[in-house]
Amino acid sequence: MPKVTKEDALSYHSGGRKGKVEVIPTKPYSTQFDLSLAYTPGVAHPCLEIEKNKDDAYLYTAKGNLVAVISNGTAVLGLGDIGTLAGKPVMEGKGLLFKVFADVDVFDIEVDEKDPEKLIECIRQIAPTFGGINLEDIKAPECFEVETRLKEMLDIPVFHDDQHGTAIISAAGMINALEITGKKPSEIKVVVCGAGASASSCTRLYMALGVKRENIVMVDSKGVINSKRRDLNKYKAQFVTDRDIDTLEEAVKGADLFLGLSVANMLTKDMLATMAPNPIVFAMANPNPEISYEDAMSTRDDLIFATGRSDYPNQINNVLGFPFIFRGALDVRATTINEEMKLAATKALAGLAKEPVPDSVLRAYDVDELKFGREYIIPKPLDPRLISRVASAVAKAAIDTGVAKLQITDWEDYKISLDKRTSEHIRKIADVTGL
Repeated sequence: MPKVTKEDALSYHSGGRKGKVEVIPTKPYSTQFDLSLAYTPGVAHPCLEIEKNKDDAYLYTAKGNLVAVISNGTAVLGLGDIGTLAGKPVMEGKGLLFKVFADVDVFDIEVDEKDPEKLIECIRQIAPTFGGINLEDIKAPECFEVETRLKEMLDIPVFHDDQHGTAIISAAGMINALEITGKKPSEIKVVVCGAGASASSCTRLYMALGVKRENIVMVDSKGVINSKRRDLNKYKAQFVTDRDIDTLEEAVKGADLFLGLSVANMLTKDMLATMAPNPIVFAMANPNPEISYEDAMSTRDDLIFATGRSDYPNQINNVLGFPFIFRGALDVRATTINEEMKLAATKALAGLAKEPVPDSVLRAYDVDELKFGREYIIPKPLDPRLISRVASAVAKAAIDTGVAKLQITDWEDYKISLDKRTSEHIRKIADVTGL
């Protein structure tokens, strides 16, 4: 893949129609009668039906396929607190990904508010517009409170992707990496480098998959989160270790899994050399990981290595999750995205990586082979099977756990309908790659 330059990126965003998204009508509008149906006087009839039954909003409006991507710009990608407006290109990009990968419509909403109480109230007030809310790039620890409170208040899915998306994708990679190395979740020692939103969510999901709490060490910018620390908030305090260690260097000795959610160059070659046999390293700092691919692979030949980058094997990319998770949740009108739905998405992703890869995916990535193993533990984002596998798993988990308002009886028909939703996107990929 060509290197992305500043000039390329600015030209992409500013060329032609500015930005990356637009709103288009879905009903006829070419005659006066069409316009009378769309607005006055015809529009009064669906309004009155919704007044009698609020659920009819899903029948007469776009609510059921509309997600709000909401941010206050306090933790934008690897850029930090760059402000509400500066984060808008990211939120528009999220909308583009939602649409092309899962046919979910999005309004991106940038809220100029850092006070969590006011931010919560603002989102609560606009929530009736949407079928789901994707919180994005809100810094920790405020993001925990914002998501928790909104989930209690609202009867639509609320999902902070920085937390749970990363957790779901990396956990799928962990499942497969452990299978390859012959290790069990209950036996491995895990070091989490970083203590923000994604680190917390990843750790909890790993524990739900069998990793033992006492085998986890979390490290923040001041060192190991241990019982000697007196500067911990309640979110970090959940992950205190009783081990008498203070540094990342001490923590990684003998560790089986390094989960990097921090900044570049935190893990040195010397540290990597001290990890257990067949170590797993997920170095996900962007754009530069905690240890480079070249340094990691030159240090250990028994390593399974993943990053957040597309130019190396095993990309841990949130686009493998959030479009399809919301697709499944919206299709059964789920009132929340619960732990069972997250685990279902995780296991669906892990399972898909073990299946033969279609030729279309090989050509899209210009490779001769992708086969389950050390350099392929997670599906590729352009795999067209993702929507039918992940969305259906999420929808089924919602139904099974009683949080779905709609039922699906013909699962094969549902999967076919999911594939049709992204057929246009697949055709465009085919045009670009010459399929």
